[in-house]
Amino acid sequence: MGPPEPVYSHATAARRESPLPMNPLLAKRLSAALARHGWRVQRTVDGEPNPAHLWATDEKFQAAMQGPRSRSLVHDAACYVLYRSLQTTAGLDGDVAEVGVYRGGTALLIARAVERGTRVHLFDTFTGMPDADVTRDMHRAGDFADTSLEAVRSLFADNPDVVLHPGFFPDTAAPEGDRKFRLVHVDVDIHRSVLDCCEFFYPRLVPGGVLVFDDYGWTSTVGARDAVDDFFSGRYETPVYLPTGQALVLKR
Repeated sequence: MGPPEPVYSHATAARRESPLPMNPLLAKRLSAALARHGWRVQRTVDGEPNPAHLWATDEKFQAAMQGPRSRSLVHDAACYVLYRSLQTTAGLDGDVAEVGVYRGGTALLIARAVERGTRVHLFDTFTGMPDADVTRDMHRAGDFADTSLEAVRSLFADNPDVVLHPGFFPDTAAPEGDRKFRLVHVDVDIHRSVLDCCEFFYPRLVPGGVLVFDDYGWTSTVGARDAVDDFFSGRYETPVYLPTGQALVLKR
C-alpha cells in the first residue's frame, strides 16, 4: 500500500489523482540506486515496487515533521525523499532553496534538516499561483492563495539563515544570481514556473547537487513534467522518476 494522499481544499482538489505507472526496468535500476544510499525496496507478488515505509520508523524525521505536516500538501513519503536528499548533499558547498513555499511546511522541514549556517532561500508569491498556460496546466491564477508572507515569515522569526523572497520568480532570484546551490526543491506545479526554475538553478547547482521536482509524476501536473523533460533533453543528466511522484536530478 502506498502513502496516503492528503486531504485537499477546494482550490487544490484537482492537484493530484495518481502518479504515473513505473516501467519495470526503471524500477529495477531505481531499486539498485536507492540501495546504494541505504534504502530498502520490497516487491509485491505482481512485481510492482513497494518501498518499506522507513519514514514511519525514522524517529528524527518524525520529530522534524511535527509542524511541517499540518502546513504542507506533500505526503510523508515525498517529504522523506526531500529529507534524505538534504542529508546526502550536506557535505557540499552552496545554499539550499525552495520555490513554491505555500504555507511553509516543507520549508520548515528543510530549515530543520540542514546544518546551522546554511542559507535557505524561499521563493513564492505568497498570494497564490501566477497565470498558467491553459493548454498545459490544470491550475489557475490564485490557486494556493490561502497563505501569507507574514504567516510564513513568523515560522522563521528566530532563524537568520532563512531568507524569504516574495514576488514572482525568477525576477525575485535576480539578486541571488552569483550564488551556488546544493539542493533545490521545486514545487510550483505549472510548466512555465518549472522551466524557469530549471533555467535559473541548473547552471548554479554544484556538482553532486540535487534538484527535487515535487510534481513530476502526477497526472494533474503534466505541464510540470514536460518542462523537466524538455529542459534535460540532450543534457547529460536524466531525471529519475520516483514512486512518490517526484523526480530527482543529480548534477554531474
